[in-house]
Amino acid sequence: AEAQVLKTLISESDSDTRAQIAFWDAGSPGYRWLQIGSQEMVRRNLPAAQYTRGQALLSAAIYDATVAAWDSKYAWNRPRPTAVDASVRPTIAIYASPSYPSEHAATAGAAAAVLAYLFPDLADGYTDLAAEAGRSRLFAGTQFPSDVAAGLQLGRSVGNLAVQYAQGDNSGAVFSGSYPGSVGVWGNPAPQTPLAGTWKPWVLATGSEFRLSAPPAADSPEFAAEVSNVKSLVRNNTTNHSAWFWQPSFVTPWLETLNQEIFQNRLDTNAPRAARSYALATIAQHDATIACWDTKFAYLELRPSMADPSITTLFGNPPHPGYPSGHACASGASARVLAYLFGADDQTLNAEAQDAGLSTFYSGIHSALDVAQGLSLGASVGDKVIVRAKSDGSQ
Repeated sequence: AEAQVLKTLISESDSDTRAQIAFWDAGSPGYRWLQIGSQEMVRRNLPAAQYTRGQALLSAAIYDATVAAWDSKYAWNRPRPTAVDASVRPTIAIYASPSYPSEHAATAGAAAAVLAYLFPDLADGYTDLAAEAGRSRLFAGTQFPSDVAAGLQLGRSVGNLAVQYAQGDNSGAVFSGSYPGSVGVWGNPAPQTPLAGTWKPWVLATGSEFRLSAPPAADSPEFAAEVSNVKSLVRNNTTNHSAWFWQPSFVTPWLETLNQEIFQNRLDTNAPRAARSYALATIAQHDATIACWDTKFAYLELRPSMADPSITTLFGNPPHPGYPSGHACASGASARVLAYLFGADDQTLNAEAQDAGLSTFYSGIHSALDVAQGLSLGASVGDKVIVRAKSDGSQ
């Protein structure tokens, strides 16, 4: 009976359903959802720590839903529709895995639950998108209606667990202090996510686990030399391009790099491997950001132009302390984890991290020390995520 439903749906497919099939079949099941989440976070101009938190929650939920789906797949080993009825003619390639439950539906259910939590004003829209993602597999003829229904239910259950985790990560703590600043000490009347260093990490024990040693004092010759180094930079087209490319967000370029690696390494048709890659990379970036904010607000280092107002920055100073560079922290972690996952491109990935970090020096908002120490901190976080990854049973 379900096979007959599929044949009817395939025969009734029109330009709209074909467009939906093509949209949701692009990349791994999580590809579009990470894209959708990222676009909304950029649209709302979320602070870095909130952006990395959202991406990590989304990726972790998708990964756990995928693992759970694979458990059920190989517990029941339901054949794909074409194996049940040869007259079912799928319009796209079929995944090399059992049919029940649908991996796209499980991903959609988990992703919609997390995104509805993050952006409750769009909750109904995400529910509709999840239903559309599931239906696309029916119109494509790759899975049965009961595969999709079970996948959505499973995904929602996992997504709800991710939301429960998120509700206990301390990100809702309200800041009631102040950072008025003083001679040699950073201050801002509206600091950005000052408590992010106290949020619950995924892999680190605490945000302070890899806290850096103190930077040079504001009245020291070492700090003066760092500031002078920023002031003496002669910008050119290359440095300006780097600064402006990375300025909007360090998250988005790394997501695009990860997408590229997944496609190049043919993981777009391997849902568990792709989901694992997204989860490891985004969790590393978020834990590195938590660790970065812990160090930032432990030492309250001045930005270079705050120490020497004659320094002209390419854009305004972000409302958080200088040491270390957030771009460098997150990028150091990203490069470390992606190099573990895609070792053939390790040199390219490390160069990308260097460029991301140095972009903040080129713009005048960070010293070279901020960058170097940020990359080091990020690498330490990335290494711990890799240790965790090596024990997850996927080897």
